[in-house]
Amino acid sequence: MIDYTKYITLEPGKRSGQPCIRHLRITVADILGYLASGMSIEEVLADFPMLSREDILAALAYAADAQRGIDRLGPTA
Repeated sequence: MIDYTKYITLEPGKRSGQPCIRHLRITVADILGYLASGMSIEEVLADFPMLSREDILAALAYAADAQRGIDRLGPTA
């Protein structure tokens, strides 16, 4: 599994402190929502050229850990 700590950031003043992709204003929840709505990874990448395949995989890995109750980012990531 990808080490999402290199891709997911938490900033209290950005998007209400939600986990974001590399300091961008795109949240993990945004990525999950696009994929859940049926978009493919390729379609997400085409719509958001600032994202990489690794960013999307990191969002999925973060969500998997969050579901398991694992917090690898900690309060100061």
